[in-house]
Amino acid sequence: MNETHPIAAPLAGPILTSLGEQITELVAHIDAAQYQLMVLLKEFDEKEEWADEGIHSCAHWLNIYCGISMGAGRERVRVARALPTLPQISDAFRKGEVSYSKVRAMTRVATPNNEPVLLNTARYGTANDVELQVRHYRKNKRLENLKQDNIRFAQRKLTVFQDDDNTWVVRGRLTEEQGELLSKALELGAEQLFAEQCGVPHEVEEHAECSHPANEPKSDSASARRADAMERMAMAFLASSNSQANGGDAFLVNIHTNVDELTDVSAETPRRHACDASVIHWLNTEAGEPLSIERKSRTIPPAIRRALRRRDGGCRFPGCTCTRFVDAHHIHHWADGGETSMENLVLLCRRHHRLVHEEGYGINVLGRGQFQFTMPTGRVLEYNRHGRFRGNVFALRARNRDNHLDIHPFTANALLDEGPMDHQMGLDTLIQRE
Repeated sequence: MNETHPIAAPLAGPILTSLGEQITELVAHIDAAQYQLMVLLKEFDEKEEWADEGIHSCAHWLNIYCGISMGAGRERVRVARALPTLPQISDAFRKGEVSYSKVRAMTRVATPNNEPVLLNTARYGTANDVELQVRHYRKNKRLENLKQDNIRFAQRKLTVFQDDDNTWVVRGRLTEEQGELLSKALELGAEQLFAEQCGVPHEVEEHAECSHPANEPKSDSASARRADAMERMAMAFLASSNSQANGGDAFLVNIHTNVDELTDVSAETPRRHACDASVIHWLNTEAGEPLSIERKSRTIPPAIRRALRRRDGGCRFPGCTCTRFVDAHHIHHWADGGETSMENLVLLCRRHHRLVHEEGYGINVLGRGQFQFTMPTGRVLEYNRHGRFRGNVFALRARNRDNHLDIHPFTANALLDEGPMDHQMGLDTLIQRE
């Protein structure tokens, strides 16, 4: 017969007489463990041990292996980096005397000079009191910097130009709000791209690294993902007024060639662009004057496109979860006589559409809407799944005892006064400590 155990095992010592005391003591244990997590996280981030897993940031590692969302993961990394410079806050956090919520708020503005003031508010006030004090302080700093903000606003600019190698270069100077907005959009876009690829087999990434020329600089995965995110942002803006909403053309591709270049045109890149687009072929003279213009050839009729979206839902590449900005790929290309039919079409995101055309990945039709993807080596790709490990409260309590932490139901309780918190006095004290 299986025995059942309570969620929290009682510690040696006085028996807790109420559920409230059990909760407050357990919260203090968790806060102390959060400090231990910050210590480990700082070292883990500094050594970049997360990079060994092929992940481009510590927050991404936390997202996959610890089940922590990207935003919460970034906050934990930020707090972990800030604590070593704040010894008083760190010590109180280590003992479970202040909560992670209070520490997270304090580290947004804390310095060695003002941490005693912030810690005093944390000890005698609620987490909301700490948040208010930090918010008022940051607002005061913004008001002081209003003149500089106006100057920066007048200096905003953005330039976009094409370089000699036909790549595009983007340079700019944005205001704080514009920069935060762009950074957040790129960050969310990059996170979505990353999340969509979490289940993709590791062999795909390994093949990309091996196939990259050794004598050419390699793009950082994070920066490359931001570039892909910017492309999606542009596509989303264009799609808001695009006819794709009613089943029209996703793109119109104009291919310009001259008579001498017809046999030398690189095939796969224009074929990928034309795979899910309407195409107009311009035949030019050497001077760039058009000799002839072919009629526009539609590739995916609206009815088939809608049926394709219902069947596939999104990118069908193994492990990919992308459902937006997907292309309809002709398995047997229409330029080679392939039919524009459901049996010959599959949805692919931009990244995996490129892998199929330019990197040599293959697709085999299994029938009934099922497909098999292969690597350039011919190896069949399988889905990749990760498990997660969860800890338990028994080990948490034992660890805190081993660290000689005297944690009891009142460890993390704020020493609340009868009157309201004087936030103005706290703000004035913070300003004096600058």
